[in-house]
Amino acid sequence: MFNKDSVFLGIAPIGWCNDDMPELGKENTFEQTISEMALAGFTGCEIGNKYPSDPAVLKEALDLRGMRIASRWFSSFLITKPLNENIESFKKELDFLSAVKANRINVSEQSYSIQGKTDVPVLEKEKYVMNESEWKTFTTGLNELGKIAADKGFKLCFHHHMGTVVQSLAETERMMEETEPTYVHLCYDTGHFTFAGEDPAAILKKYVKRVGHVHLKDVRADVLKQVKENKWSFLTAVKNGAFTVPGDGCIDFDTVFKLLADNAYTGWLLVEAEQDPAKANPFKYAKMAREFIQEHAKI
Repeated sequence: MFNKDSVFLGIAPIGWCNDDMPELGKENTFEQTISEMALAGFTGCEIGNKYPSDPAVLKEALDLRGMRIASRWFSSFLITKPLNENIESFKKELDFLSAVKANRINVSEQSYSIQGKTDVPVLEKEKYVMNESEWKTFTTGLNELGKIAADKGFKLCFHHHMGTVVQSLAETERMMEETEPTYVHLCYDTGHFTFAGEDPAAILKKYVKRVGHVHLKDVRADVLKQVKENKWSFLTAVKNGAFTVPGDGCIDFDTVFKLLADNAYTGWLLVEAEQDPAKANPFKYAKMAREFIQEHAKI
């Protein structure tokens, strides 16, 4: 189905320790996290808050386990901070990622984001909506970051995300249409589109050739129903199990895998399913995800 020489399997540390809620998984060490990732059958990961800040130390620890860094989250503030400030911090992240031999960076616009606000309902249309001027500033800045990334051998992969200015299918489509395909790629996330009430296959069909990174997460439909009924924030939804690993929720991953494979996708398939590790044992769920991918994606 996939070319095993050009498609790689990774998993994010967010199932073990959560950057937005450090109290979740505070007992899990960096060494335990990456050891369990490797033991579950993954060869790559993203970067969490417990990872070493020295790229040489990080790379050595991963090398020992046959692992490598796939990508890293970068928070941009293109509509609320000067472009040069964004560029300065972006270049520092690229330098770090270069040192650990990665070639993807996941950018999420965090201006006015409500994703970390525990008292704001995430599905009550309270998130910020950009005006025309802000859209121009945003997409122009994103193109500039993407060019910088490309010049350093990276793909900038934009991460649509709940509670941010690019959450919906329409917002993601506009972002894609107003940016340069050479410089801006999509970090395609099955869970966030589903959470937003969208069909995750719809945008994949349209922009599959621009997908530079894939986040595989499933959604528990019964919990999502409670998010709406109880007007939960995004983080409250996470703590209550809105997300889970592929195969444990309601998303049709067979269609997703087929679309990616049929269009010769190359890069990472990365499980990124934030849960409370006290309720969902990270190693158990990592193994579940790996077995599901093996069965359904044949990789």
